[in-house]
Order: sequence, then structure tokens, then C-alpha cells
Amino acid sequence: MPKTLADIKKALDSNLGKRLLLRANGGRRKTIERSGILAETYPAVFVVELDQDENSFERVSYSYADVLTETVELKFYEDSTGNMVLGQQ
Repeated sequence: MPKTLADIKKALDSNLGKRLLLRANGGRRKTIERSGILAETYPAVFVVELDQDENSFERVSYSYADVLTETVELKFYEDSTGNMVLGQQ
């Protein structure tokens, strides 16, 4: 797992456009799992476009600090086979 915010941003920049599974802390012992595509990265946040058949809204954004503090976990999938390629935990 990357150790700094800059490392996390660099890792996400190299995975733009790839499918991922996002696991986020929803509060009060709830874990939210969503799948989608890493759409954009900005200096402080990244945006994931969600699969519309599973979710009621189109996009979510999280900060790189959420990944660093493990509030959000991202797992990237290979395009053709659907197998896990890179997991950040």
C-alpha cells in the first residue's frame, strides 16, 4: 500500500479508466460496496463513476486521505477476465 498521499494519487493516475470495487466505511458498523470505473483524479479527490444497474446515483468522490486512513479500500480488476489485478488494503 502506498504510504503518502502523493503515492496514492500516482497509483490512481496510472489506473484511470479501469474497473474497480470500492469498499467504504458507511458509519455505525456499515460497509458499503460499490463497483464502477475510476473516472477522474484531481489534486485532492478522485471520482468513481458507478454502475447504474446497482446504484441510484452516478458518481461518488473520495479524498486520497480516505484511502490512506483505510476508510476506503479500492480493488482494481483486469478488463478482459474480471480477475483481480491490484488490491490496496
